[in-house]
Amino acid sequence: MNQKIDFYKNLEPFLSCKDYTVSGEVYQVKKNTEFDLLATVPVPKNLSDYYKSEDYISHTDSKKSVLDKVYQSVKNITLKRKLKLVNKYLLCQESISRPEKNILDVGAGTGDFLKVCQNNSWNVFGTEPDLGARTIASKKGIILQEDLSKLEGKEFEIITLWHVLEHVENLQEYISILNNLLSEKGRLIIAVPNYKSYDANYYKQFWAAFDVPRHVWHFSKTSITKLFSLENMIVEKTLPMKFDSYYVSLLSEKYKTGNMNLLKSFYVGFISNWKAKSTKEHSSSIYVLKKR
Repeated sequence: MNQKIDFYKNLEPFLSCKDYTVSGEVYQVKKNTEFDLLATVPVPKNLSDYYKSEDYISHTDSKKSVLDKVYQSVKNITLKRKLKLVNKYLLCQESISRPEKNILDVGAGTGDFLKVCQNNSWNVFGTEPDLGARTIASKKGIILQEDLSKLEGKEFEIITLWHVLEHVENLQEYISILNNLLSEKGRLIIAVPNYKSYDANYYKQFWAAFDVPRHVWHFSKTSITKLFSLENMIVEKTLPMKFDSYYVSLLSEKYKTGNMNLLKSFYVGFISNWKAKSTKEHSSSIYVLKKR
């Protein structure tokens, strides 16, 4: 790892956000101008306690509420797209030499993505800090480690983080660990929300993807490029996650008004994607990275 950088140095005020999922507490979101990066301040020492909610859907397979059903339906569609993406970038590596099909999914939740990969002949590995989610995954035949320390010394052709990097506290150190786990010709695939999207600017402090304090960091395209350049990695491709604008708008509308206004949420999500055709600032983006 290069010289350690203090991302909390010289932060500028940006906005205040409420935790709508667990505590109801208000946090400051501040900006590191050099990296175009937002930080949640302060980060609770007992951060793991802020994930203990039935509303935190990525740790469950719940289909109780309307939001649950929307989330699970969209997830089934996106799983196939994610598999297509990782297969594509394995083929990029095969043009050089035939690699192993080893994939690591960081923050694997209940293991659905790795199960799809396993059914497609991948050797699957994953991490998930939440015990309940790991237990659900194990019932699907997917054994997850608690953290990356259990995988030291291994090497992976593909490493994925689907909406995980924003949760990581020691950001620079974590990126360095990911780089060390990636094979020389491998690809790191990261999906994160984009605080410069139309829906983020529309909902402001009510934007659900701020999700304080669980989201420690809030990224832009510039911040991803700058952060990974510290590890001598480059962004090879940026792809939109178009479904995210609709789901995030649905949640944001609930936070802002107290009601899930389906028509209004769909309209904001649609406009966000439409504007992103020219601005390229989607609600969430996928970044494919490789070693320089």
